[in-house]
Amino acid sequence: MASSKVHCISEPAAVAPGEATCYYPLCPSSLKRESFTVWMKSLIMHSNGCTVFNEDGDVVYRMDNYDTRRSKKVHLMDLRGRVIFTIVKRKLGVFGFWDGYKSEDSALSPCSERAGFRVRRDCSFLKRSFLCKVAVFCSEAQRTCYTIEGLVNKPEFSIKNSAGNIVAEFRRKQTASGVYLGEDVMALVVEPQVDRSLAVALVAVYASICHRI
Repeated sequence: MASSKVHCISEPAAVAPGEATCYYPLCPSSLKRESFTVWMKSLIMHSNGCTVFNEDGDVVYRMDNYDTRRSKKVHLMDLRGRVIFTIVKRKLGVFGFWDGYKSEDSALSPCSERAGFRVRRDCSFLKRSFLCKVAVFCSEAQRTCYTIEGLVNKPEFSIKNSAGNIVAEFRRKQTASGVYLGEDVMALVVEPQVDRSLAVALVAVYASICHRI
């Protein structure tokens, strides 16, 4: 089965003093809020995936799984094709979870058996809400927790930190006059000092859960 690829077009960011060393390399975060347009289509003809544009209209990420839908593996890559994340869907009984591994080289093999982050979906079938718990492993003894919250059968969600503050939102794209664009055109808004590569990786997990890629 062919695997998906998400390309991260960015330069490495310096790590701030005192910042925890994580199991994956951080893509740059910004000191201001950033908005991205996510087109839930691939630029490659007859391919499944999505394309992410920055505020200047430049492609900054893309995911292509070619003729394969519901791929169990997604690769987050930099501009030179070096894999940053390998996101793997795993099964636990009837439920699934998603592990994001740091990849050491272009061979697409994780450099560690320990995931850089893990996403688990809430197992309740009775709720109308959509909830996933995200653990980002910053060191052997430290982790950062987030939640992905939305409504079932709705294409929108929020990512919240452990304090309940929204750090990123994925929602329908609107024009300046308030007109919604097509259902395949989404907006990803990332708050300041939030790792945007992680936000895009979580969009990929969401799209996998909802069978949109």
